[in-house]
Amino acid sequence: MFDISFYKGKTVFITGHTGFKGSWLCKTLANAGAVVTGYSLNPPTNPSLFEIAEIENDIHSFIGDVRDYTSLQAAFYAAQPEIVLHLAAQPIVRDSYTDPSYTYETNVMGTVNILECVRKGNCVKSFLNVTTDKVYLNKEWTWGYRENEELDGYDPYSNSKSCSELITHSYKNSFFSDGRVAISTVRAGNVIGGGDFANDRIIPDCIRAVQKRDDIIVRNPFSTRPYQHVLESLYAYLMIAAEQYIDSTVSGWYNVGPDDVDCFQTSALVELFVNKWGGDIKWIDRYDGGPHEANFLKLDCSKLKSTFGWKPHWNLDMAVEKVVEWSKCWMSNGDVRACMDEQIECFLRG
Repeated sequence: MFDISFYKGKTVFITGHTGFKGSWLCKTLANAGAVVTGYSLNPPTNPSLFEIAEIENDIHSFIGDVRDYTSLQAAFYAAQPEIVLHLAAQPIVRDSYTDPSYTYETNVMGTVNILECVRKGNCVKSFLNVTTDKVYLNKEWTWGYRENEELDGYDPYSNSKSCSELITHSYKNSFFSDGRVAISTVRAGNVIGGGDFANDRIIPDCIRAVQKRDDIIVRNPFSTRPYQHVLESLYAYLMIAAEQYIDSTVSGWYNVGPDDVDCFQTSALVELFVNKWGGDIKWIDRYDGGPHEANFLKLDCSKLKSTFGWKPHWNLDMAVEKVVEWSKCWMSNGDVRACMDEQIECFLRG
């Protein structure tokens, strides 16, 4: 396993640090002894993991918009980071249909702005842009997409992330071909974990239903997605960023997702959640015929495995168990910071 202690004393700049993924990432890096600076809008949900777990106490936090280059540059220059992890995004497919302009501005120009900071600064050695498995032209086939497949996301969110990929590739070729900054993009599958309160995501919908003692409503029970615990993807991000810091020749584009056995239909994921939670909760199929979303999507992660010797740590059964554990801790007013620490330590022990 990659040794997370690599990050002890390293200066790390994270965009999107107040989000669900960003909060878990900040906690993991802070626990490892990194000097972390985050730049993001205020937490995107209420409640938010960033506030519940008091992540601000662990890092240097700047509240700002990645579309605002002047503000972003000021925070970046104050931090003088060695490693940059770009997570800031408008991440919801349905929201991208409602406000495509904001989605493109954030996901495209936000990427340009952080890369401009890296280009004009002289401190960064490793840059990682986190995109999505939805960047691929989805042909609804049953095998996993590889990194050399065509990029052409369908909806505004997915397409804007395809654009973010292309921008990163262009900057890498145009300005960093000398290898002074190692640059990679990472295309991750769907993540689940404690503290995700986003709208239009199936596990947060399950949690909200349990809180209200309602039935769980499933919009599209037969869509198939690669699901993994949030720590799974974050560990891969940190591993890639560290390995290319040491050896820039391993930089590139990587899929991060579970093994085929954990590509679940939405209905099967919800059924697993119901079983783990216990009690008399149940789910109902209420397909709403909403805007287009892919029905079948799977990743081929053999490149990540062959390059770094990586493999998933937790299967989906364990991932859902950890979601239930965190959620019950939060709902009972337990110590969610301690719960996060325990889950991070458990994951890193393998």
